[in-house]
Amino acid sequence: MSLRSTLDFLLYDWLDAESLNQRERFADHSRETFDAVLDTCERIAREKYAPFNRTVDTQEPHFDGEKVILPKATHDAHKAFVESGMMSAAQDYDIGGMQLPYTLSAAANSFFAMASVSIGSNMLTSGNANLLMVHGTEMQKEVFAKNEFSGRWAGTMCLSEPQAGSSLSDVATRAVPDGDGFQDDPLGPRYRLTGNKMWISSGDHELTENIVHIVLAKIPDENGKLVPGTRGISLFIVPKRMVDTRGELTGQRNDVALAGLNHKLGWRGTTNTLLNFGEGRYPVDGKAGAIGYLVGAPGKGLHCMFHMMNEARIGVGTAATMLGMAGYHASLEYARSRPQGRLVKKPEAAGVAGAAVAKDSAAPQVRIIEHADVRRMLLAQKAYCEGALALELYCARLVDEQKTGDAQAADDARLLLEVLTPIAKSWPSEWCLEANSLAIQVHGGYGYTRDFPVEQYWRDNRLNMIHEGTHGIQAADLLGRKVLMEKGRGLQLLAGRMTDTIARAAKVPALAAHAKALGAALQRIGSATEAAWSTGDPADALANAVPYMQAFGHTVLAWIWLDVAQRALEIDGEKARAVTAGKIGATDYFFHYELPKIGAWLQVVETRDPTCTALPEDAF
Repeated sequence: MSLRSTLDFLLYDWLDAESLNQRERFADHSRETFDAVLDTCERIAREKYAPFNRTVDTQEPHFDGEKVILPKATHDAHKAFVESGMMSAAQDYDIGGMQLPYTLSAAANSFFAMASVSIGSNMLTSGNANLLMVHGTEMQKEVFAKNEFSGRWAGTMCLSEPQAGSSLSDVATRAVPDGDGFQDDPLGPRYRLTGNKMWISSGDHELTENIVHIVLAKIPDENGKLVPGTRGISLFIVPKRMVDTRGELTGQRNDVALAGLNHKLGWRGTTNTLLNFGEGRYPVDGKAGAIGYLVGAPGKGLHCMFHMMNEARIGVGTAATMLGMAGYHASLEYARSRPQGRLVKKPEAAGVAGAAVAKDSAAPQVRIIEHADVRRMLLAQKAYCEGALALELYCARLVDEQKTGDAQAADDARLLLEVLTPIAKSWPSEWCLEANSLAIQVHGGYGYTRDFPVEQYWRDNRLNMIHEGTHGIQAADLLGRKVLMEKGRGLQLLAGRMTDTIARAAKVPALAAHAKALGAALQRIGSATEAAWSTGDPADALANAVPYMQAFGHTVLAWIWLDVAQRALEIDGEKARAVTAGKIGATDYFFHYELPKIGAWLQVVETRDPTCTALPEDAF
């Protein structure tokens, strides 16, 4: 089944994306306009991205002393993407957007992620601009956000620092008022920033005429001391090149310098940088210090940044999903064309269960897709990747509901997104990476060579468990905050939606056993959550947060697959038979092979197993 046919089923048959056109914001759209967008993105991905995926992997970014050099293919792909209008597809008409549902935008962008995930920096640019549209001043929206949406400028997010990593409370970048009248700058209160930021994707390049850095920094107190913890963190716009209030370049560089390029295992097509702010290499008005414009209120930087971080986390989950999908499609094609080995002969007579396994060496070789274990690996990939894609599109549909639904539906969508975001980021990052590993295995020894693309897919995907909040951070967020927030209402909402699916599926003979299994899993998640927190000690609860998240994620994916399967069985027609068979097969696989794993994971959660925390350091 192609990606397009998979998307069509999920969008139109499962999520009923066409019904969004009944809402005022999307009233100008139809199935035809949706399909035209998908057609355009599929074509650009096929022509400008996919043929150069290996090129950007081998021709890594390099710094010539003045600028970062990227392959021509990257410039061409970025130009085609910008000209398509997809950078601002979900934005208002009056700022050049298409007012597309985010559901359609997310689906359309999946073509690019599958074709070549490391070409361009579009996710960060749109996320950066979206943050400014929510938290920026009118001038900041006009000058910075709109130029990012147009593709004229690019955007980044600058959180991590060499000494802090993911521990944002230890951010040491300083921001001090830039002289008298600093508060009166029309672009926002004006500060001078000094510090270092690490792991900044697309932190320097020549794809656009400017780069808008969104930077976390601390404003010192009256004694010149940085406020400890996250309370003192503020957010700043720091452009690479200085601009005026009309959004035109002034011709002056800001004091932001590229200190070095990080050489990565994967995602080699995207520059990853160490940036120095305010070291004096490019003094502004004769002084060192990078000029930054405050976004929002002082000390509220992390609150503003989470708007971008949550969007980025769903984007990371989608990237992981599509890399897994790329590996699945490659290994499926290989398995269908690669002859190797022969099938086991059927026994001549009954009662020979103990007989040695025999093969007919004179028979012709069979394609490897005919071997049971290869079919297991392919089915696992299908279950992981198509299930993850359904989850990401479901989350995108919640975004549209939050923006355009009635008050109750919008609030429910907000809370469901809070609970599901750690899963949407982390589950595909783990299990679609496993899909890439299985894709290599299907190829055998060839999969471990650079002659086939699956090794690159694995390398590219390995990053996704790390960036935008590691696995452990997401797990602590899920068990330590998300399932508890608003007295557990988000978890209750999710359980309610699962229960609705269980009730419908229980009436379908082919799905009744799965419905029962999901009901038991949901009940076990609830009891494990209570058991984890039964002592009231966060250290006890969070010691096994990752196994909790794995079990929670598997339960969510089991629900997604059950809901998808129930809808697939409702579709009539000859053409739908293969689609339905594939959906039912993947659902059966997930419930028979995957969902039973949650027992082992939840066992350590329920007992608050201390094995990992109790072992003395010198025993490791």
